[in-house]
Amino acid sequence: MNNFSGLDLVKPLRRAIDAEGYAAPTPIQAQSIPHLLAGRDLLGVAQTGTGKTAAFVLPMLQRLEASANGSPASGRPRALVLAPTRELAVQIGDSVRAYGKFMGLKYVNIFGGAPIGKQISTLNRGVDIVVATPGRLVDLLNQKKLRLSEVEVFVLDEADRMLDMGFINDVRKISDLVGSNRQTLLFSATMPNAVEKLAAGMLSDPVRIEVAPQSTTAERVQQRVLFVEKQQKRGLLSAILKDDTISRALVFSRTKHGADKVARYLEKGNVSAGVIHGNKSQNARQKALKGFKNGNLRVLVATDIAARGIDVDGVTHVINFDLPQDPETYVHRIGRTARAGADGQAISFCDLTERDFLFDIEKVTRNTVEVDADHPFHAPEIANAEPSGSKAARKSRNGGGRNGGGGRPPRASKGGKRFKPGGQKGHRHGQRRGNSRAA
Repeated sequence: MNNFSGLDLVKPLRRAIDAEGYAAPTPIQAQSIPHLLAGRDLLGVAQTGTGKTAAFVLPMLQRLEASANGSPASGRPRALVLAPTRELAVQIGDSVRAYGKFMGLKYVNIFGGAPIGKQISTLNRGVDIVVATPGRLVDLLNQKKLRLSEVEVFVLDEADRMLDMGFINDVRKISDLVGSNRQTLLFSATMPNAVEKLAAGMLSDPVRIEVAPQSTTAERVQQRVLFVEKQQKRGLLSAILKDDTISRALVFSRTKHGADKVARYLEKGNVSAGVIHGNKSQNARQKALKGFKNGNLRVLVATDIAARGIDVDGVTHVINFDLPQDPETYVHRIGRTARAGADGQAISFCDLTERDFLFDIEKVTRNTVEVDADHPFHAPEIANAEPSGSKAARKSRNGGGRNGGGGRPPRASKGGKRFKPGGQKGHRHGQRRGNSRAA
């Protein structure tokens, strides 16, 4: 579908879409919106950056506008959107405001870290839509500050992350309180068994929309891995950031303490950087995110939970300062670049302790990440290390290799070339020839 005119959206929504500058719907929007306008429940499998927020916000607004009957009742919303993090809740709220600008519908964001009194006051005045995180919403339900019996549309976004963060019991409690005469939508980037089971209990005869195979990575993201000793990662990051084409970089750290250290290091090197993680106040996180969005900060350093829901246009690079321990997180991370049809790069640093993480990522994504050996900190012994569970690694640990120390000899790294921060793909690593399907 080449434009939104074929989606049967009402004029106020078409005006808002035009005002936002969107010309054509994304695949998930084109496939989902007609079913949602027809009232179907929906199970959407889509990575971040595919346009799924508009896919559910637009038909939700159209339904609520059509069924509006005067001002909304105090503490009785007609639509509920659940998101795993504050950042994602804010992003969805921004979309509700943007797409509903020519309608008279009211919404409120409900999440922890913000004054609960103000949220209660807004609920008391009446809202059509609540966009919330589970924890704060359950608090308000326990205080009997709102009722969900009149909810017509119930959306669970990023269900896989919701479960990863331990919200499963809260989600089930909330779902039980939502009226049975509702339209239910569940979106997830991946579909593990736990999410399948949750969906089966929440949805009624849903249409399933899957816009990309599970656990595959964004096709427009150029991925490469740089092998480096752990203690040299910060030096490598500085060298990488000498490339002026890296205009907006999202850097992922595994820990809050590590994120703080990386951000301080960059600031000392005159690289404008902000940091967000769970120990930062909501105001500090919003300030850092705003600075990153408006270009005042070139780099945003984040942990995975804090970065969930970050939706910033123009992220040219995602840098995995620390590789994640599970492949699904890697998929979520690199999906922050190459959005809205743009190209992007994902650069991963890999030390010896992370070697198994890389092999797991390649196995799940069915993609062999190209090695960039043209940097001053390249560590060939890490590049040629076997995963700890492989036969070669066990043979090496038992001293049974052909070369005295066991295992295969290290492959020589590419030498004699000047390091170019933009990166030049090197050899493939390890013995992964059997799964070299392109991303």
